[in-house]
Amino acid sequence: MCTGLISVKIIALIIGPVGVTLLGQLNNFSTVIMSFAGGGINNGITKYVAEHRNNDENTLRSFLSTAIRITLSYTLLVSILLIIFHKYLSNIILNSNEYGYVFIIFGLTIFLYSFNMMLVAIVNGYKKIKTYIRISIAGSLIGLIFSVSFVISMELKGALISAVTYQSIIFFSTIWILRKSPWFSWRYFKLKFDSLIARKYFHFTLMALVTALTVPISQMILRGYVMANISTIEAGWWEGMNRISNLYLLVVTTSFSVYYLPKLSELENKRDIKYEIVKAYKVVIPTLLFLFTLVYLLRFIVIRVLYTPEFLPMEELFIWQLVGDLFKVSSWLLAFVMIAKSMTKAFIITEFYFPLFILELDYGLSV
Repeated sequence: MCTGLISVKIIALIIGPVGVTLLGQLNNFSTVIMSFAGGGINNGITKYVAEHRNNDENTLRSFLSTAIRITLSYTLLVSILLIIFHKYLSNIILNSNEYGYVFIIFGLTIFLYSFNMMLVAIVNGYKKIKTYIRISIAGSLIGLIFSVSFVISMELKGALISAVTYQSIIFFSTIWILRKSPWFSWRYFKLKFDSLIARKYFHFTLMALVTALTVPISQMILRGYVMANISTIEAGWWEGMNRISNLYLLVVTTSFSVYYLPKLSELENKRDIKYEIVKAYKVVIPTLLFLFTLVYLLRFIVIRVLYTPEFLPMEELFIWQLVGDLFKVSSWLLAFVMIAKSMTKAFIITEFYFPLFILELDYGLSV
């Protein structure tokens, strides 16, 4: 979160609200593409590693061998499409054909991102918290240095390039940290593709891809609507608020992914699952109420520290964003149960409903 705060400040100073708007569009698009590239199976990898890490090694090797082949296949397809349609994507996403090279670079480097996320998912499944933390800290620091260097040297172009490549660069630090792990060996990944295991992963692919399509695309539609009907500057304020939200929610989502998801995956008894959910609510909600109140009271300081005076009007957005995020996190506590227990239908229905509701509400109120 701290490295993210520094990055946000430097980017805002150099490229301003209009640049932040374009960067927001690209970030939403890259979120969709990155989910497709990995096949959306990383939560499944965490779940099945958590379930089998202490049981049958051959079963675990089958899950990992199938996972790496799924990841490779999806990533290859996405890479080819990004390179072929780079001009079209530049026009659609960034409203200009001059940024086609960004999508070519994205296509060439996305392999590193996909395999990095697969390795992190395995670490999470093994519940190696210290290793996970080392990878996260190293990745954050490397990502900060990489992004800031590009933004300072190339301004908007550098910001766009770093947005689609910095997570790929992190792959090399992950490899270095994991080099001595017992499972970090080709023998864990060289078994044949198992179609039955692939079907199990497919449930997670559906859930991940629905999330990747609905949330970022709905944000892209709304941002485009603000740009077309209000102004690009106000779209920049809205994107600035989203970036602050993403930073403090990063702490929450990391906690959920590192502890909550593997824990739920291990539990089979309904009473134990219910107890874990209630315990999570008792810890998370009071903590968020305190933190969100603090953020709201310090909103003017937050804007001045992270952005420039041009962003001060966005202070009106804080109360709505914080209240919405409180309900969002409350829903995540239940959504992670759906992921841990492969409740595909329920997850997909809710993921489709909420973005559609938001779009309908926003367009209805604007009319």
